[in-house]
Amino acid sequence: MIAGVELGGTKCVLILAKGPDAILERVELPTRKPEETLAAIEGMIDSWRGFQALGIASFGPISIDRRAADYGHITSTPKPGWRGTDVARRLGSRYDVPTGFDTDVVGAALGEARWGAAAELSDLAYITVGTGVGVGLVAHGRPVDGLTHGELGHVRPVRMAGDEWTGSCPYHGACVEGLVSGPAIAARTGMAGADVPPDHPVWATVTHALAQLLHTITLTGVPRRIVLGGGVMIGNQFLFPQIRAALRHSLGGYVALPEVEDVDTFVVPPSLGNNAGPLGAIVLGEQALART
Repeated sequence: MIAGVELGGTKCVLILAKGPDAILERVELPTRKPEETLAAIEGMIDSWRGFQALGIASFGPISIDRRAADYGHITSTPKPGWRGTDVARRLGSRYDVPTGFDTDVVGAALGEARWGAAAELSDLAYITVGTGVGVGLVAHGRPVDGLTHGELGHVRPVRMAGDEWTGSCPYHGACVEGLVSGPAIAARTGMAGADVPPDHPVWATVTHALAQLLHTITLTGVPRRIVLGGGVMIGNQFLFPQIRAALRHSLGGYVALPEVEDVDTFVVPPSLGNNAGPLGAIVLGEQALART
């Protein structure tokens, strides 16, 4: 058994499992101040016995370089009070088991790659479009990272002709996140994403920017499939055919591979629902165990 923690910006999901068909316990806790939240996580995991490893999929940005002094910490997050919080070293030392640590979007990518929308594949990209925009890349079943984790949600896309809105990202203005996230849509329209009608012109700009992001990710040569999740996408399924068509047009036939040209199977929604991240934490724990 593996203990998994998905540490999100609004809630934490704790799971004791081997996989989607062998979940012994699943508990949700609110994400409050760091000490209160971590103490609540420890209080629950303390009651579990017999797990061999721990996986943590956390909101970020985070430090994943095991050689760095701040490894396991949340770094430049805008979430009040959480900057500099030690998560992985604290929990890993408490339970003295191999501990895997990565972003929540990488966790979701690993979950979907192992058991979900890309279960038969070993290489994929998972994109979450919600409060922010995050991208997790998985190649050969493992996260793609190096100095740190990817932040492809903050690339600056080619702008839609005539669109000069400045964007909502406090760091980059009109990056992808600043154009298509839930807060960006709300800032632009004055409405929550769930209330914006399908014929509203904002969706054309969202589709265009996301297609540019998918174009960039496709050209990395990594994904055999791109999974698009998060509240904005799941709440607006009509966006999928529009994004697929825009991606096909943007690529212009350059990536002449059948896996990419069949955009209906190349760009898909997730299939694990709210368990993608927690199950991805289980995969992170498994991979940490395999390294020992």
